[in-house]
Amino acid sequence: MRAWVLLSAVLWYLTGVGWQRNSERTEKGFIYGKPGHPVKVYVKLHHNSPVLVCMDFKRAEKETVDPTYLWVGPNEKQLSGNNRINITNTGKLTVKDFLEPLSGLYTCSFSYKTIKAETQEEKIVKQRYDFMIFAYREPDYSYQMAVRFTTKSCVGKYNDLLFRVLKKILDNLIFDLSCHIIEPSYKCHFVKVPKHGLIHELFIAFQVNPFAPGWKGTCNESTDCEDTTNHNILQARNRIEEFFRSQAYIFNHDLNKTLPAMHFVDHSFQIVRMDSCRPGFGKNEGLHSNCATCCVVCSPGTFSPDVDVTCQTCISVQIYGAKSCQ
Repeated sequence: MRAWVLLSAVLWYLTGVGWQRNSERTEKGFIYGKPGHPVKVYVKLHHNSPVLVCMDFKRAEKETVDPTYLWVGPNEKQLSGNNRINITNTGKLTVKDFLEPLSGLYTCSFSYKTIKAETQEEKIVKQRYDFMIFAYREPDYSYQMAVRFTTKSCVGKYNDLLFRVLKKILDNLIFDLSCHIIEPSYKCHFVKVPKHGLIHELFIAFQVNPFAPGWKGTCNESTDCEDTTNHNILQARNRIEEFFRSQAYIFNHDLNKTLPAMHFVDHSFQIVRMDSCRPGFGKNEGLHSNCATCCVVCSPGTFSPDVDVTCQTCISVQIYGAKSCQ
């Protein structure tokens, strides 16, 4: 039986009984340095970094004689090609399968020669380019929802029965998506409605969460499981929205029936997306304006122990992605 039909039947019974990111990227997908200005780059966890070019864009458009490149990574370690780091002979750097500890300052020392045509005099020019690379992941979505139902009275067992039946129907509606309803609550209020006087209404609130028991089984060993859980929670949101649209349609178009005393209040459905970040990650729009919606790895001096949305200060932390203050 379809969910909206089931709820409709329950309402009649009760009446009867009472929602890579980086800067300086060019059309080629490369990121160039800026002399004297660190370039911030954001790399999604377990993805490859964009191509970092050891030149500024203007220099790259010109002929370069005897160029040399030296890349130094976090902790001032000289970088060389391996199974994770790829450096081309033209100074382009790519980091594969990016992880939290790979975040930090990447510096390229670039030198080349200028030669005077008249005298063949050579001069060595040196330049340094800094790139601040941060791992990030997408936030985990959940949705805070609110609806209203009319009721005969604020006193009596049927309000609680409706509340429990509604939660069960919604849970069943999204069960196959490994989502569930959490923190449900309701209150009964008197509402003055124009031309209708005082009406008793139940103000119902709940959160749709993508982490029902067994949710990890939906990941299929994916390293970016938030992509899966966020896809599922979007589907869950759409199903619930359609469910309440159907409730409104039933009572607005079935003219042969009298509205039950307990029914969905049309246009009362409200929804707000709530973001959270995994431990070791957080949002900071001021520091990471180019990735304001991202959960960016917590920098040294900060940590995030739970599914909050910000990194907390801890001066003893010296690593990226800290989950505790130690």
